[in-house]
Amino acid sequence: MSILGLLVGGALGALVRYQVEGLIAPRQQTPFPLSTLVVNVTGSLLLGLVVGLGATSGLPDTWLLWIGTGFLGAFTTFSTFTYETVNLIEGRAWRYAGSNLALSGPLSFAAAAAGYLIGS
Repeated sequence: MSILGLLVGGALGALVRYQVEGLIAPRQQTPFPLSTLVVNVTGSLLLGLVVGLGATSGLPDTWLLWIGTGFLGAFTTFSTFTYETVNLIEGRAWRYAGSNLALSGPLSFAAAAAGYLIGS
């Protein structure tokens, strides 16, 4: 049952990420990868929330697996963040690459911490 939950969670997370990309990317006026930033920060917040709830309310480990590893693992994307940042650097879009590097890590970390505090 854990594997099935993981598979379903991962499939749903990938679909939702695709939908978020489809909502944000066409409206952008700059090469800044806003949709990736949004999914990574949102996913970090949600993962922090789930882990916080798991630590304090006895959320079953299977839920952490299905939601955290499955859904949020497929929803967030470090590889796309890296790829887009390299593309910005190769295109000499230094300001956007620097902004992406400066914002993604700290915002994702702060969101995860906030989610954990809210959940616990």
